[in-house]
Amino acid sequence: MRQSAGVLGVVLAWGVLGGGLPLAGWEGGAAARAKGAAEEEAMTAVGQSMEAEVVYRGGRMWTGEAAQPEASALAVWRGRIIWLGAEAEAKRWIGPSTEVVELEGRRVVPGFIDAHVHFLGGGLQLARVDLREARDEAEFGRRLQEFDRKTPRDRWLLGGNWDHERTFGGRLPTAELLDKYVKDRPVFLRRYDGHMGVANRAALRAAGITKATAEVEGGVIDRDAQGEPTGILRDNAMALVERVIPEPTDEEIAEAVRAALAHAAAVGVTGVDDMDGSAPQTRRRLLRVLQNLEREGRLTCRIHLRWPLGRYRELAELGLAGWFGSPWLRIGGVKGFVDGSLGSSTARMWEPYENQGGNRGVYVTPVETLRAWIRGADAAGLPVCVHAIGDEANSVLLDIYEQIQRAQPSRERRFRIEHAQHLREADYGRFRQLGVIASMQPYHAIDDGRWAESRIGARRCARSYAFRSLLEAGAILAFGSDWPVVPLSPLLGIDAAVNRRTLDGKHPQGWHPQQRIGVRDAVRAYTWGSAYATGTEQERGTLAVGKWADFVVLDRDIFDPQQQDRIAHTQVLRTVVAGKTVYVKR
Repeated sequence: MRQSAGVLGVVLAWGVLGGGLPLAGWEGGAAARAKGAAEEEAMTAVGQSMEAEVVYRGGRMWTGEAAQPEASALAVWRGRIIWLGAEAEAKRWIGPSTEVVELEGRRVVPGFIDAHVHFLGGGLQLARVDLREARDEAEFGRRLQEFDRKTPRDRWLLGGNWDHERTFGGRLPTAELLDKYVKDRPVFLRRYDGHMGVANRAALRAAGITKATAEVEGGVIDRDAQGEPTGILRDNAMALVERVIPEPTDEEIAEAVRAALAHAAAVGVTGVDDMDGSAPQTRRRLLRVLQNLEREGRLTCRIHLRWPLGRYRELAELGLAGWFGSPWLRIGGVKGFVDGSLGSSTARMWEPYENQGGNRGVYVTPVETLRAWIRGADAAGLPVCVHAIGDEANSVLLDIYEQIQRAQPSRERRFRIEHAQHLREADYGRFRQLGVIASMQPYHAIDDGRWAESRIGARRCARSYAFRSLLEAGAILAFGSDWPVVPLSPLLGIDAAVNRRTLDGKHPQGWHPQQRIGVRDAVRAYTWGSAYATGTEQERGTLAVGKWADFVVLDRDIFDPQQQDRIAHTQVLRTVVAGKTVYVKR
């Protein structure tokens, strides 16, 4: 390694040696831009006087940077990009100890950052029964019984991801149906959207749910004509069962995290914003597992771990303000809920659902409580994001954000709405006006599009999952998956945003195609947009000198118009995080 004393001093002052110093909080506006410029200047100085640790060359690199949109090679030192440009110039960064990786003309994009996952839940689901693809009741029952046979007898049977539209033609499963297949142990299975679950009779007994059980605020217990629980529990009512389900052990958590990391690497995900909804003790144990993995150098994905909004004081009392931690693991953000989901008919709408007797959905959190929590978290400096799906839920949340900003207009915030699925046209422009990020999951559009019009009609669906309308209104989009609700793969999400072909094959030209967006816009939302949503766009989200060397190598050029119909079939060949290959397709 060749470097001058002057350059070494710059590097030590910057904190690059040792893989980067912990980064606390987030810096926005002019401060962040000044810091980013200084860091890029420092990295340029380093690169001009030393050999790289790794050089990747021979690729077709889409950088996401307007000043240098394409490159064919880049050099890495201590996990960061110290140079990128034309392949012919790469040789000057190669020394005796430099590793050289040939990319063989493949398309390279910045590492995908999933702005909305349930990381532990996804990892646990990989080892639980999955009923999403069950074609009918017979297959549903067969999968349950197979999983029952291999699950230790002292455990609950958990998992689900069931889709009653696919499996039962729109009819909901019941406790009676589950008991046909598994009745001698408690079973609780969530619908794939996470807002509705079905329990068998053993689980209902364990939870003490009977005809006499009172309704739960922000939830629904489905009942038959005699008032007996059917087994279906919606939104907050699911907590009646969840509170008696044994928490996962430390080893189960560790296994789930390792499985989730491996899966993320395989689909090109280099960072996640984790909307963890576990019980408090499980969140603390998850944080310990992640800290141990980071200490051992075994994290292969950058993780931002959020706390429930209703428990924001736990973070505020520690003195956290903004994101705190390292480039690999940060805490400090909070996540809340306005309403439920469209699939469970609990998303809060301005107008009633179709043929549902005036049902307009529910407020999972009372509006005044939500307002107080957001105000308190914001005053403590904690980044806030809130789930809102229905058009009324989104309008009400935008109102709350606006009120808080008016009360203290000088502070930079990055308020987010998670999902932002169903909107009034009048609310599109408010995202930009208020600086609110639309954190959306495009796969939901092609999944929900199979049945959404039966819930809210074609007129309201035409302004739903409104990617193009929001972009044209100047909003910033941050894309994610909502895994394990839907597949983690960003390429499937990009395909959904670009083509909008529903999973049932009924809309080959796109479901409400006026909301389709271009490939570059979709990739930008899955990279820079998601980085911006966590205040880390100076560190990642594009390929530039000074940023982390996080990128993905694909087997086809998804920017080629001839390949637009094949985006969903694109394979990740290599995933690189901090300059190190964490996945190679065999």
